Amino acid sequence: MQKVLAASGVCSRRKAEELILSGRVAVNGQTAAVLGVKVSGSDKITVDGKPVSAVKHIYIMLHKPEGYITSARDQFNRPTVMDLVTRYNTRLYPVGRLDFDTSGLLLLTNDGELTQALTHPSRQVEKTYIARIKGVPDPEEMERFRKGLRIEDYVTAPAGIHIVKSFGENVSVKITIHEGRNRQVRKMCEAIGHPVIFLKRVATGRLYLGDLPRGDSRELTGAEVRYLKGLGKK
Repeated sequence: MQKVLAASGVCSRRKAEELILSGRVAVNGQTAAVLGVKVSGSDKITVDGKPVSAVKHIYIMLHKPEGYITSARDQFNRPTVMDLVTRYNTRLYPVGRLDFDTSGLLLLTNDGELTQALTHPSRQVEKTYIARIKGVPDPEEMERFRKGLRIEDYVTAPAGIHIVKSFGENVSVKITIHEGRNRQVRKMCEAIGHPVIFLKRVATGRLYLGDLPRGDSRELTGAEVRYLKGLGKK
């Protein structure tokens, strides 16, 4: 049953398990408070009394601007990425996160099962950023960055970095990481003495932002969806 809830866009499979165990899910009018209940297409499933129907899955690429929270709502009433995708008329979930002050590629979908698969740490989906940083890192600093840095209570995984353009005393660098810890790219740049001035995610795996305008979104192509689902199965 938790798989059906996730597939219908209600929530992730993990959240579905929580809903079931808390007694909020019913099948054919009977509360189903244990995991492992099997259901068929003819069964009537409800969550908090509301019927769950099959939902067509959609997969969205958004060019997130700075100044938006990657969340459904914010306690400080700041704008959220959901304000930018209302035209799809369905509940969407961000696949991963982008910081408030970071722009770029953000994926959203109502496929809860795929969201959970892609955001699991074991997937190590590659994410590529362009960052303008203060100063010019020397070869030793960039080698430290590539090998992994101690950030607070953890050491980052090996990452990629190389200079792509100079701006007087500052430079832009292309950074590739496989992790998704909170403000990780910014913290890594600070750790080598070159704080971030501007940060933008330009790719997730082989999905590229391209020339999608800031604040705009588009549905993924069939080939892009198949690629994402392949990543989720690895």
